[in-house]
Order: sequence, then structure tokens, then C-alpha cells
Amino acid sequence: MSARPVALVTGSSRGIGLAVAEALAGQGFAVAINGPAEDAELSAAVARIAALGVPVVAAPFDVTDIAGHEAALDAIEEKLGPLTTLVNNAGVGVLKRGDMMDVSEESWDRCFSVNAKALFFLSQAFARRLLARERPPLFHSIVNITSSNAVAVAEQRSEYCASKAAAAMVSKALAVRLGREEIAVYDVQPGLIATEMTAPVIDAYRERAEQGLTLFPRIGQPDDIGTLVASLASGRLPYTTGLTIPADAGMLVPRF
Repeated sequence: MSARPVALVTGSSRGIGLAVAEALAGQGFAVAINGPAEDAELSAAVARIAALGVPVVAAPFDVTDIAGHEAALDAIEEKLGPLTTLVNNAGVGVLKRGDMMDVSEESWDRCFSVNAKALFFLSQAFARRLLARERPPLFHSIVNITSSNAVAVAEQRSEYCASKAAAAMVSKALAVRLGREEIAVYDVQPGLIATEMTAPVIDAYRERAEQGLTLFPRIGQPDDIGTLVASLASGRLPYTTGLTIPADAGMLVPRF
């Protein structure tokens, strides 16, 4: 078995996922870069990680295609060796912000399909293969990227909040089941991070952060989350599992 840790990062062709992949590569991980299709964006992300000098492969597959998970994981392991780490980062926002009285079934199903269902079943497929084989003496983990909205309501994105709350509970359930197998599970809940998804509103939130919405008066960057996830996946928080980590600059700290 390879002595090098191997990670699959879903939704890693850009944004937080790409920053996570870069941070993991910096720690010596081999990395599988995932996007829904084999396109120019995915190829560019793979080239960016390859430039860091670690083994890397493109892993183009739709995380919502549950039946395709096994084949996708097989293809990654054939090229990189046994997986040690799964980072569930792929996620979608709402189709339209607005009153929850107007939320469509389509938007609800889309959020839950990607943000909760895909996360659950890909974690299941990943864990099953780890449990079925002898594992090298490396740190093994699942790191789920959920959201501050797993806890705090964003009124105009209620279906997104509900899907992230579901993902947060999946993280806890996985930690309970996999703890006895020495597989750690973490739930990272980013707050205000500058990404393509948040681009339409990030300037307004930047101003609110500077005015005190967050304890650090700034919005976060994808690299902030990348560094955090790489620390978790490298086992640098020993004797921990089941942790929920609010990566939100203290935004949700109760205050008077």
C-alpha cells in the first residue's frame, strides 16, 4: 500500500474546493480533483495542483449520481492508490432567493440532492471500502464542508439552510459510526467566504463584517478554509472526531 495519503475533494475545480486541494497538496497528499464534467475548468485545476509536484487526477463525475460512486472511487484508486480522505465540498445554492412561501420543489430537491443526499451516499461508499480492507498507518478522515447556515437562518435561502442542517447531522452520525474504526469525521461550517457562489452579495457582507457582524472585521477567503481542512485531514487535531468547526470569524458567537 502507498504511504502517501490520498484525498478526493468534491467540487474542487474552483473556489473553496480548489483551495482545499491546494492545501492538501502542500501537505503531500495525492489529490483527485472533482467536477461534474471533464471541461476546461477541471483541466486547469488539475494542472494547478500538478504544478505543486504531487500526484493528481481528474475525477469528473456528478456527485448526485449515486449509482456511479463506486466506479468513480475505483477509477481514482486505480491511479492514485487507496483513498485515505474524503472532503465533501460540492454544494449548490438556491435557484432563487426570496420568501420561503415561494420556494419551489425544484429548488428544495436540488439543494438536498447535492448538499445532503450526495454527501451521505458518497461518504457511505468511501467508508465501506475503508472498512473492507487493511488500512496503512495513515490518518483517515471525512471532512464535510457545510455552512454557518446549518445553524443560522438566512431567511431568503431557507431550503439551502435546511439542506446544510441535514448535512451537519450526517456528519455527527458518521462520526459515531466510524469512531470505533479510527476514522475521524469533521464538519467545517464556513461563514462569509468570497467565492463565485457568494459573489452577488459578498460586497454587502464585506461592509457588514467591517461593521461588526464578524469578530474579525473581514470576510474570509477560500485559502482560509483550505488551511483549516488540510490541518484536520493531516491529523493535526489528534484525539478528535465529531467536531463542528465554525469557520466564520466568530460571526455566530452570542453577544449582547
